[in-house]
Amino acid sequence: MKLKQSAITLSLTAMTVLGTTLAGATDVLAASGQSRTAAAPVVEAKGPGVFPHSADYYPGSRKFVTGSLAHNTISSVDQKGKVRTIIEDKKLVSVQAVRVDTRGNRILAGNVDYGTAERSSEATKFKVAGVAAYQIGSGRRLWYADLNKVAKDDKQHLVADVTVAPNGTAYAVDQLSSTIFRIDRNGKASVLVSHKLLAGNVDVPNFLNNVGMSAVAWMPGNLLIVAKADGSLVRVPIDNPGKATKVKLSKNLSALTAGIRVLPDRSLAVVSSGLLTGKAAVVQRVRPGQGWKSATVKVTDTVTDPVTSSVTPGPGGRTYALSGGLAAMLAGKPNDGFTLRPVDVR
Repeated sequence: MKLKQSAITLSLTAMTVLGTTLAGATDVLAASGQSRTAAAPVVEAKGPGVFPHSADYYPGSRKFVTGSLAHNTISSVDQKGKVRTIIEDKKLVSVQAVRVDTRGNRILAGNVDYGTAERSSEATKFKVAGVAAYQIGSGRRLWYADLNKVAKDDKQHLVADVTVAPNGTAYAVDQLSSTIFRIDRNGKASVLVSHKLLAGNVDVPNFLNNVGMSAVAWMPGNLLIVAKADGSLVRVPIDNPGKATKVKLSKNLSALTAGIRVLPDRSLAVVSSGLLTGKAAVVQRVRPGQGWKSATVKVTDTVTDPVTSSVTPGPGGRTYALSGGLAAMLAGKPNDGFTLRPVDVR
């Protein structure tokens, strides 16, 4: 799929599709932290060839936003499944992580290269690692942080996820290394920490080895909670990141852990994909003990759509699981869209 819209057209689309203002708080119905699945329709997105890996939600416009592993684009998705490109940036190869920062009026996007995107090359495969910020409404790029230049190690990298603290500082986790990056509001990046607890130990046959961090969330107390593909969680105090420790879980999360959503009560909804097993993805609720030093894990739902990779808030305080066609993409097959399915996180 060739995307040829001009930057001006895309900026106008962004303003009309997403709206120029966003609500600063989650919908009132989210106050319980529960998913309201009974009345929630499945969103069958009509976006063939997009292959999104993650999604986030605009409370003000009531639309989702997704990246594309196949293209250098970011799209909006309405509740009827209409997909519209809102950002196209030649600085990007493909977009894995997307995050809506309503306080900063920004969309953050992680730049990666699996070697399968339209703009991929052998020279850039797993060598692209960056985070870009775009202004909501205009789609204008505010900055681009090249994390390869920060790492200075000439190793493979893959920016799995990005989270934002209330002060606007962003934190990005690298799936193929033990490094968490810190990016200030102006796009200046540095290494927050490299720690042995963050290193990977999961192999995806014929694709990736030593897969580690898959998702990250900022929590009160100035903590990062990092989900790893193996089903563990790591607690990283930002003010003293060398003191990272494993969260003592009542039971490990189902692997491969793929995506997390922070719920209004500051517990987590976590989805584990069926990429390795071919079985239904598992949705879990993780409730923390004091200061996230421990937590209890409860399975709340499953998703039979192929390879679920993300969970996101949605309208009415619901939680939606994204199945973006990753397995088809890796097999070199086309797809006719993707699915956002409401799931129970109670």
